[in-house]
Amino acid sequence: MWKNPSEYFTTTTVKYFERHKGEVNCCAISPDFQLVLTCSDDSRIHVWEAKSGALRHKVTGHTGPVKSCCFSPDGSLFASSSHDCTVRIWRVDTADCLHVLTGHSKSVETVSFSPDNTSVLSGGWDRLIILWEVQTGQRLKTFMGHQDAIQCSAFSTDGSYFATGSWDYSVTVWRPGNDAPEKVLNGHQGNVSCVSFSVSGMLASGSWDKTIRVWNPRTGALIFLLKGHMDWLRTLTFSRDGILLVSTGHDKLVRLWDCENGKCIKVVKGMLEMPHVCIFSPEGTLILAGAMGLHQSQW
Repeated sequence: MWKNPSEYFTTTTVKYFERHKGEVNCCAISPDFQLVLTCSDDSRIHVWEAKSGALRHKVTGHTGPVKSCCFSPDGSLFASSSHDCTVRIWRVDTADCLHVLTGHSKSVETVSFSPDNTSVLSGGWDRLIILWEVQTGQRLKTFMGHQDAIQCSAFSTDGSYFATGSWDYSVTVWRPGNDAPEKVLNGHQGNVSCVSFSVSGMLASGSWDKTIRVWNPRTGALIFLLKGHMDWLRTLTFSRDGILLVSTGHDKLVRLWDCENGKCIKVVKGMLEMPHVCIFSPEGTLILAGAMGLHQSQW
């Protein structure tokens, strides 16, 4: 499909980190781009210094594979979810566990902070979505509606909505204060593996069907159907201005999309392993971190 060599660009800096003793399931970069967070099937979470690659903390506490991790928007906390059916909230500076959140009955596959740092969202194999208060660790609300496991979640940038993606092939849009879904977005032909909101309010979803769908979450209208990945989607992230979307997949490719016309404008080749996260720096530089080990690349 992509015959013009100028449409491809490759990694320029690769930094290798010490390997976990199991497969890395997720990684995240702190809001100030100083730290990298990784979680693994070895039941551990590692906190790294991004520039030096030094291991700052080896975090233990989970008793099963750690499936998801994320930093709070202010960078003071991080959260993790596990096959042990718990969500944990930790301090970044000391790696102390502040809360162990219990309420799920099966593996917890996704965890997300609200934009104002006050709540955490979790979902998993029990088909439940639970909203927790960060300060107290108390359960605020439980949402039900999906017909299969929940794989991914994300808040809108203003916190007025959140979205969940499921193995029932649907994306569901919720308001934190309402019991019933705001919208159920259908169209994917495979498990929904990642979701992301733009600052302008668009919602992107990626699937095992190898496609990305960009929606208007308020009306449920499909804006773009993006095709090009040759394997299932792993992550999606909008640029801070909402003009660009970056996607990573199990095809070991990273694609950059123009959200004004739905066209793929760049394809990154050269990844040795499947990338777990891809985000934009404040200056617009694309920083990629991921893989079994973990390596980080910059463009």
